[in-house]
Amino acid sequence: MSHVLVVDDDPVIADLVAFRLGRLGLQVSVEFDGEAGLAAARQLHPDLIVLDWMMPRMNGLQVCQALRSDADPQLARTPVLLLTAKAQEPDLERGFAAGATDFVTKPFSTRELVSRVTAALPPGSVVE
Repeated sequence: MSHVLVVDDDPVIADLVAFRLGRLGLQVSVEFDGEAGLAAARQLHPDLIVLDWMMPRMNGLQVCQALRSDADPQLARTPVLLLTAKAQEPDLERGFAAGATDFVTKPFSTRELVSRVTAALPPGSVVE
């Protein structure tokens, strides 16, 4: 079973994402700020991280950069899906430069989220 870590400071969004991904047969863990999310990623070694950009203590770009420079090569290669309201071209460039694998723009449809998560995980990981 694939494991997804959801990191978002909005509990409503975090719960919605966790619920929807859990219905796909994925194991889901949730954290509510960047520092806690980075610590959880290092402990849990998820297969995918769904990461909000604007959060307290450590923003999503900082978390993404820390993941990409981590000494653990498996963690450094973990796909990161930024879930953000920042969707202008310069924002996308900054996100990809920080190491994001893909983006989902808020407000988002759960169908798009599922599609992007499915694409980022190994084939057969998602049961729809």
